[in-house]
Amino acid sequence: MINDLPNYFRPKTLEDVLGQRHLVDPKSPFYKLVKKRDLPHSFFYGPAGCGKTTMAKIIAGEFDAPYYELDATSLKVEQFRKIFATHKSSLIKPVIFIDEVHRLSKTQQEVLLLPMERNEALIIGASTENPYFSLTSAIRSRSMLFEFKALGFEDLEVLFEKVAKEIEFEIDDDAKQYLISSCAGDSRAMLNLLEFALKANTHIKLDDLRVLRADMLKDGMSSIESHYNLASALIKSLRGSDIDASLYYLARLIDGGESVEFIARRLVIFASEDIGNANPNALNLATSTMISSSKIGYPESRIILSQCVIYLASSPKSNSAYKAINKALDYVKNNPYLNAPPYLKSPPQGEYLYPHDFGGWVEQRYLEKNLKFYESSKIGFEKSLDEWIKKIKKGDSTD
Repeated sequence: MINDLPNYFRPKTLEDVLGQRHLVDPKSPFYKLVKKRDLPHSFFYGPAGCGKTTMAKIIAGEFDAPYYELDATSLKVEQFRKIFATHKSSLIKPVIFIDEVHRLSKTQQEVLLLPMERNEALIIGASTENPYFSLTSAIRSRSMLFEFKALGFEDLEVLFEKVAKEIEFEIDDDAKQYLISSCAGDSRAMLNLLEFALKANTHIKLDDLRVLRADMLKDGMSSIESHYNLASALIKSLRGSDIDASLYYLARLIDGGESVEFIARRLVIFASEDIGNANPNALNLATSTMISSSKIGYPESRIILSQCVIYLASSPKSNSAYKAINKALDYVKNNPYLNAPPYLKSPPQGEYLYPHDFGGWVEQRYLEKNLKFYESSKIGFEKSLDEWIKKIKKGDSTD
C-alpha cells in the first residue's frame, strides 16, 4: 500500500498537469515562458486542490532552481532576507513559493518589492482568493496573476485511473461516482479519501465512503465564484427585491463557511446605498444585525441574517444618497474649493441668522454658488422628506 497518495501522484511535469489546459497547452504563453525559464513573478489563485503548489514545484524543476516553500500565515520577514542573502551571488536564482499569499501583511509585501525589482528570486504565490484584492498595486505591477480552475469530473477520473493502474483494489460503480463527485474538484481531497478507504478495505463500497465523508464537499469560500460572486449575487437579488433568491445566496454563503461579519457588513452597506431614506429604518436594522450577529455567532446568527435579508429585500429602494455624495465628491475633486460665507465660520464673522430664532428656518445663503447634488427618488419615506423640506421652507408645521 502506497502512503500519502496526494504527494505520490503529484504531477512532475507540465504535461502531467490535469485541468489547467489554458496554462499547460504547448501553445499557451505560460507554457512557453516556463520552458524558456523566463516566467515573471507570478501569483496563482483558484480553489483548493487544483494544482497551484504543484505548478510551483514543477516550475522550480524546469528552472533547475533552489525551491523554498513558505506559508504566509506563519512567515517572518527575516526568512525572506536569509534566502536573498544565501543566493546573493548565485547565477541561478531561487524560486520562493508563498502559500496563502493573500495573508501577507503590507510590511511583508514591501520587503519583497526591491528583490522582485532586481530579480533576486522568482516569487510565486498561491491563494484561494483573487490576490488582486489583497496584494498592493506595487506588487501587482511587478507580477502576473494566473487563475487556476477547479478540476472537472473527467480530470479526476483520469487521475483515478492512474491510481488504479498502480494499486490493486476493487470499487463499486456508485462508490467511484461518489469518490470523484464528492470532492468539489479537489484532487487532494479525492486521493485522501481513497487512501483511507483503502486502508480500511481493498473492496471499496459506497457506505464505507459515506462513513469517511458523510457529505459532499462544497467549494465554500475557497473559490472566487463562491466568495465575491455569491456576495454580489446576494446584493443584486436584494436590490431586485427577490426575497427567495436573496435567501438562497445567503444560505450559500453561510453553508460555505463565510463569516458573519463579512455578510453583515455588506448588508449594512446595502441598506444605505440601495435603500437609504426610502426606508431609514433599514440601516438601523442592518446595523443591529451586524452588532448582534457578531456577538452571537453561528448557528443562531443565521436567523438574524435571514430576518435582515427579508426586510431589506422587501423595503422600497433608493440610491439617492449614494448618487448625491458621489456628485458632491466629484465636484469637490474637479473644482476650486468654495469659501464658506463668513457668518458660517467659527466664530461667525458677520451676522449669522440662527434658524431657531425664526421658527426653524430663515432665508440664508450657505454656499457661494447654487449647487444641486441631491435628487429625491420620491419613493417610500423620501416622499415624506420632500414634504417636510417644503413645509419647513414655507414655515408650516411638519406634523
